[in-house]
This record gives sequence, structure tokens and C-alpha cells, in this order.
Amino acid sequence: MRIDIVSAVPKLFNGAFSDSILKRAIENKHVEIHIHNIRDYSTHKQKSIDDYQYGGGAGMVLMVEPLDALIGELKQQRAYDHIIYLTPDAALFNQEKANIYSMKQNIMLLCGHYKGIDQRIRDLHVTDEISIGDYVLSGGELAACVVSDAIIRLIPGVLNDISSALSDSHQDGLLAPPVYTRPSEYKGLKVPEVLLGGNAKEIEKWREEKSLERTKKVRPDLYSDD
Repeated sequence: MRIDIVSAVPKLFNGAFSDSILKRAIENKHVEIHIHNIRDYSTHKQKSIDDYQYGGGAGMVLMVEPLDALIGELKQQRAYDHIIYLTPDAALFNQEKANIYSMKQNIMLLCGHYKGIDQRIRDLHVTDEISIGDYVLSGGELAACVVSDAIIRLIPGVLNDISSALSDSHQDGLLAPPVYTRPSEYKGLKVPEVLLGGNAKEIEKWREEKSLERTKKVRPDLYSDD
């Protein structure tokens, strides 16, 4: 998989892809990450990429010309399965979308900044628009890190045991059950006996019950009697 990230602040990605699972995924060639600086495509002497919005109002807007030039150049080099704009005024990103994106070959992540991007870029190039939550960040870079991590960890070979990802919260529409490790007792708190008994069927039943219980309590919006 190849992920191209279009950003006004590319230095924000320096740490995100230089450690842990994402670093290993890149080193083992499971994924290619390419960061593209919008300012490199500015035609202004000062390399400006934003301007005031038509109609007035607070906040600057990323200009259409440098974004169109950058995205257009990338699209000439390869076909993209998805060109994703990260913006708070979009549908929420979820595990289902992460699963879908993880099976694609080429994805572009477009990071908004300031008040957003010129609508014509959305009309000309964007295929998907996603938000990571009902709040506003200074730009889409941190959201791009979140989305990239969610996608990359699902690529076969990235995790040592893919079943770990398949048992995560939201994979089956429910939250994950509690998990424990050694010691079996700590400060008077004991690991449930069922997990120590070795009965796989009973353990699976316990996990399903706890998953349903936690989902109903913490995220009732996800819970359904069906």
C-alpha cells in the first residue's frame, strides 16, 4: 500500500511514522508513506497558500491553485482508490472504513488547515470526506496520523498476529471485553476464574457477555438487541 499525505505542515509527521508499529511497517515495506508540502506548489514569492474567503468572515482558506497543482501531479503518476479529505464537517471515521481502506493500493490523505480548503478542490478531486470526531483541530495532520495508524495496522504482516486486530473493539460492532495478564491477583483484585480455567468455550462465552455488557453501558448508541 502507498499513502500520500498532502499537508501544509509536513513536519508534524516526523514523529508519527518514526517509531513502533508504523516504523516497522514502513521498514518491512508493507506500506509507503509520502508527505507532500503544499507550499512547494505555491506560485507566490512568499510561498503563501491561503487567502481570505469570499463573502467575508473570520479565518483563512487554503487556496485552490497550489492544491490542484499538487493533487493533479500525483494523479498523473498513479490511480488512487480514494482521495480522502480530513475535515470536521464530514461523516465519522470508523473501524468499517479502516477495514475497507486497508485493502486498497493507493490512498491520498488531504489535510485541511485554517478554515478549510477551497470547495472546488472537494468538487474536483475528493472522493471521501471523513472526520475523526465531533471537535475541531488546528489542521488535518493529526487526524491523518490517526487514520493512517488505523489502516496500516490492519495490513497483513504488520501485526505479528492479525487475530489481535480482528478482536479489537468495533470489529464486530461491539466494544472489547476486559483483558488481564500476570499476576493473577494484585492489590486484592483477582483475574476472573473463568480465564484461568483453560476452557476455551467458557472463556469465549464470558468474553461475549462482557463485550455486550460494556457496550450497553459505555456506548449504548452501538448496542442493539438484534
